[in-house]
Amino acid sequence: MIGQLRGRLLWKQPPWVAVDVNGVGYELEVPMSTFYTLPAAGEGVTLVTHLAVREDAHLLFGFASHRERQLFRDLIRVNGVGARLALTILSGTSVDDFVATVREGDSTRLTRLPGVGKKIAERLMIEMRDRPGASRAGPQPGAGGGAEPAGAEAEAREALVALGYKPQEAVKLLRAVSEPGLNSEELIRRALRSTVK
Repeated sequence: MIGQLRGRLLWKQPPWVAVDVNGVGYELEVPMSTFYTLPAAGEGVTLVTHLAVREDAHLLFGFASHRERQLFRDLIRVNGVGARLALTILSGTSVDDFVATVREGDSTRLTRLPGVGKKIAERLMIEMRDRPGASRAGPQPGAGGGAEPAGAEAEAREALVALGYKPQEAVKLLRAVSEPGLNSEELIRRALRSTVK
């Protein structure tokens, strides 16, 4: 089991990143909450990880904190929630906000995330209420600040599509929050926030 990677960030293209660990490049899929904390390419990074072994692939997921990884693991144990949807949920809400949403029983808030219908939201409310793992604290690996990538709007649109939004939905969200000079990370952050207001 690969539980943590510490190395040099090779590249980042949401929701994918690559980390060089002693000459071996690991590709990981990360939620946007982790992506926002990543340093510029070439700098050191530490990510806690979850390895999913399937018949046709080995998939590695990276997280900025143990709490994010624990919530991810709790989410994928819920019937009907796969890794992709778990990443979408983590990308659209923080661990603390998710815990508060479950505690308050506000399933409607979760249905604003792509791929989360009423039935899944209600199932999350029921099954996650009794799982303390999402609220457990853990060590926080350092990540650092990000650098502004080229083609910010195109990159942001691709990231939103990868998170489950339809291309036209992604364009509409970005148009609503776009301002001159914003990098892709800020555009994605604003677009995701606008869906849960």
